[in-house]
Amino acid sequence: MDWYGGRRKQLWVFSHTALWHTRGLPPVDIRFVLVGDPEGKLRMEAFFCTDRQATPVQILEWVVMRWSVEVTFEEGRALLGLEPQRQWSDHAMARTTPVLLGLFSLVTLLALQLSHDGQIPVPVTAWYHKAEPTFSDCLGLVRHHIWRARYLVHSPPEAECRQFPQEALDLLIHGLSLAA
Repeated sequence: MDWYGGRRKQLWVFSHTALWHTRGLPPVDIRFVLVGDPEGKLRMEAFFCTDRQATPVQILEWVVMRWSVEVTFEEGRALLGLEPQRQWSDHAMARTTPVLLGLFSLVTLLALQLSHDGQIPVPVTAWYHKAEPTFSDCLGLVRHHIWRARYLVHSPPEAECRQFPQEALDLLIHGLSLAA
């Protein structure tokens, strides 16, 4: 079957239909799939589906597809600090996480649009060297663009005070957009 990373994987599969019963609720028809790895690298797993017509291969393909979404949420928790809001209601939590992931996606897409040749600039500091841009680099690039458009477009040609040299102003805006 198709496995993670587009590879093909040989698996031992046993599947059958059964009834799932929870006390106080009517029984539910399910298809269960038991999966083993002939190479012995993966532990045996069981998967359940309420669509009894689904084939074991379909169910396993759905598991593989769903895993990428699960990884996205886990990385969002680990890297972006997305945590469930304990004091909020279930409805508020259901709204917050999608909005944060949407904002993350929007900032990332804007940064790719604003970058030259699809390369997001990676600021270099004396204390931290990185090869790949991070979300804060994307956020800095988007802030830089927004602030530059907002504050420099309306500057009058004859100012009452002495203007910064353009190079110094660029450095200031760039530094502020990364620090904020």
